[in-house]
Amino acid sequence: MSTAPLPLRYEGDGEFRVTSRMWAARADKSFVVGETYDMVEHHDRSTASHNHYFAALKSGFDSLPDHLRDEYPTVEHLRKKALIRKGYCSHSDHVCASKAEAQRLRAFIKPMDEYAIVEAVECVVRVYTAKSQKMKAMGNRDFQQSKSDVLDFLDDLLGVERGQTARSEAA
Repeated sequence: MSTAPLPLRYEGDGEFRVTSRMWAARADKSFVVGETYDMVEHHDRSTASHNHYFAALKSGFDSLPDHLRDEYPTVEHLRKKALIRKGYCSHSDHVCASKAEAQRLRAFIKPMDEYAIVEAVECVVRVYTAKSQKMKAMGNRDFQQSKSDVLDFLDDLLGVERGQTARSEAA
């Protein structure tokens, strides 16, 4: 199947048509006549929204007070830890035989991913890793929601009104 979305124009009465001969040729290579395919609407991520997000993150990072610099030494640390804190992450639990073993395992795992959040809770080591926001990894809807949630996290961290960091980069 084709990796690029196939542009279709709705003609009415349930009919869709490819938008050019090139796309018709691609459809002929990718699909079988008479087969049924599930279609979903695809929305490209706005480059402007993407750029605004990273500019707002940089602006917010530049406003971080000194006491938060150890936890967030770079913009990337801030972004990934915010994603984790807002639930855009995967996590795994590693059960240990004792609290001491859990602390040793935490110390061993922590340097493997400088952006991960690694916690020892009793005899369990929890590892949280941020989801990727790359265009191929996160669709438009999820990106927009994660962008909003991360910028809200940043506003809360800075102690400013929600939306202020995003607005400061909109102008």
